[in-house]
Amino acid sequence: MKKIEVKPVILITAKVHPFLIDYFEKKGYTTWYQPTISYDEVLHAIHSVQGLIVTTRLKIDREILEMAKSLRWIGRLGSGMELIDVKYATQKNIQCFSSPEGNRNAVAEHALGMLLNLMNHITTSYEEIKNYQWLRDENRGNELSGKTVGIIGFGNTGSAFAHLLSSFSVKILAHDKYKKGFSNIQVIESSLNDIYEQAEVVSVHLPLTEETHHYAGEHFFKHFQKQPFFISTCRGKVTNTEALISALETKQIRGAALDVLENEKLETYSSEEKNQMDRLLQMKNVLITPHIAGYSFEALYKMADILIEKLEKNGCLDHH
Repeated sequence: MKKIEVKPVILITAKVHPFLIDYFEKKGYTTWYQPTISYDEVLHAIHSVQGLIVTTRLKIDREILEMAKSLRWIGRLGSGMELIDVKYATQKNIQCFSSPEGNRNAVAEHALGMLLNLMNHITTSYEEIKNYQWLRDENRGNELSGKTVGIIGFGNTGSAFAHLLSSFSVKILAHDKYKKGFSNIQVIESSLNDIYEQAEVVSVHLPLTEETHHYAGEHFFKHFQKQPFFISTCRGKVTNTEALISALETKQIRGAALDVLENEKLETYSSEEKNQMDRLLQMKNVLITPHIAGYSFEALYKMADILIEKLEKNGCLDHH
């Protein structure tokens, strides 16, 4: 009797570059491409899956990992592993990989674009022109050149942002609690106090952990001496929304550019969350985008490419 070959399965739970699917199929895998799959559906399907591709959409918790009898690896497209129980996965000999190198440049460009927009009133003046208001004095901008920029978190995106800023003749102060010795011609390794005292722009590039939850809170904002512009392209829960609004209202910060929110499911908002959002939307010195900083077409490909490189390097795709 002829033996039927059963191909190992890779479950892809988010939109990915087609190149990733083609690659896995050429390597002899069956790919289940399910970009809208629910948590319960993953729970039901996971028992026969050998590889899992995820983004920020689904929580891969202990319950799913308990059911994952065949799972060898989890690949995270992008950065941030807070939705994966990495500790428990490791106990079960499931390897976990992310690909922050793939979208760091996209995040850096978006952060810079938002900052320049905010400093030069680009969106707000355009909205005024839609109402036939031609207001020049009211929209006098601030130049980025010559400013002091504080970067908190000097990993992939923080360092990519510093690289882009280096052509603007700015002083760059970078603080990272877990990284040392990264000063160079463009970047000064700094304490948080240095940033509090000197920064005219502050950008946070932190993962979401128990330690960084509400890192940018009341205590954080009240320490700034130079009323900086605040940028967040990392995780919404790193910033305390109420504390941010208060800092804007009391002019502790000059403006805020946010690509992330504490709750990004706007349709689920409580009356308190709606109130906070309305207050933010009424402020001319606030710019919000829908978590698209790392979402470029180029990043979609690069994240897939880097993930494959890491999977190959660690022997995850050797199933014969």
